[in-house]
Amino acid sequence: MNETIAAIATAPGGALSVIRISGDRAIECANQIFSKDISDAEGYTIHYGEIKDGQETVDEVLLTVFRAPRSYTGEDMVEISGHGGAFVTGKVLSLLFGTGIHEARRGEFTQRAFLNGKMDLTQAESVNDLVKAYDEVNAVSAVRGLKGSVRKLLEPLIESLSEIVALIEVNIDYPEYDDVHQLSEEELLPKTTHWIEEIDALIRKAQSAVRVRNGIRTVILGRPNVGKSSLLNALLEEDKAIVTEIAGTTRDLVEGTVRIDDITLNLIDTAGIHESDDRIESIGIEKSRKALEQADLVIVVIDSEAGLTEEDQELLKLSESYRRIVVYNKDDRHHLEGVISVSAKNGELEPLIHEIRTMYQDGILAAKESTLNNERQIGLAIQAKHSMEAVQDSLRNGDEIDLVTVDLHNAWFALKEITGEAGREDLLDEIFSRFCLGK
Repeated sequence: MNETIAAIATAPGGALSVIRISGDRAIECANQIFSKDISDAEGYTIHYGEIKDGQETVDEVLLTVFRAPRSYTGEDMVEISGHGGAFVTGKVLSLLFGTGIHEARRGEFTQRAFLNGKMDLTQAESVNDLVKAYDEVNAVSAVRGLKGSVRKLLEPLIESLSEIVALIEVNIDYPEYDDVHQLSEEELLPKTTHWIEEIDALIRKAQSAVRVRNGIRTVILGRPNVGKSSLLNALLEEDKAIVTEIAGTTRDLVEGTVRIDDITLNLIDTAGIHESDDRIESIGIEKSRKALEQADLVIVVIDSEAGLTEEDQELLKLSESYRRIVVYNKDDRHHLEGVISVSAKNGELEPLIHEIRTMYQDGILAAKESTLNNERQIGLAIQAKHSMEAVQDSLRNGDEIDLVTVDLHNAWFALKEITGEAGREDLLDEIFSRFCLGK
């Protein structure tokens, strides 16, 4: 944090390149290679000039000055916008390093923004999400995160926890005050139940949204030669997997990605799961089983001409605990009543696509709304929920109220860690801001 840092902030190969500088010496160092004196330049000003290597002009640039704390990182910053090109941009960066500036680490500008209080941790994560967004759903979610949507979701839960913790702490430490409300187990238990219901709904919505944003890991399962590879090819609209009439053609996982409206399916075509004496085929079958363990969605393919076989029954039993769609393939002449029937060979997949749309409609809606944005945030929310469940169990067992404060603190810290603000001092501030105990 004491070093002044610089890095190229734009992708290579563009018509323009931007070099970002941040730190106490940002303006001083940029001034050493710029044709004009910007020592006294005000923040939010742009200056036209040249980058100089001694007397030699390296590039004509626009140089933007930001003064602390009104900058992205909260520090003095300079952004040099020049002509694109690896050589010229690299030369400008080398000149900056020659003034004593250090090369920025990955994500260091946003890290400094977080450490300097310009954004919370969820907003910092949203910066990266926005850069990596590959569709509208992810971009909209990232923009919401940048605006502090996660913090706003958590504020009511944190506020409720803070009130409970504050009341308990004051009851324990200052029992002599008559104006301090005495909290009982009967009053606290409904509060914990309501709180758990609220965070559980938040977690379930977030899990559904994150699956849609990240892409649904979809495993196509079935016995050999039922048309799994044909289904993969039809969904991808390309010949990704080898298709023959010979059973066991697919001996390794074949993967591809397809978009259905706002849903991304990360498809995995597996080797037919069955008993085999072929060593290579057995390795493929084992990979199929491992892929199944990590699946968000399983499409079980059954040959409608052969009907439901004993092997099919085994696969249905194997996949029954997963979110699943059972598809009858090779239905070229008619649709089987009450089942999803398709013809992968002819590209007739509408019943399957309709089922996928219906299955993930709630997830699509959740992904477009404000939710927790990644597994880290969800994991911490689950920790908070478990801590509150421990509080609830203690109260039901008749434990003293003061004994549940540790679990309450753990729940509070887990939620505050989502935004990167957890700290004992913060909790003390919450307590003492609510009660005038020094009167």
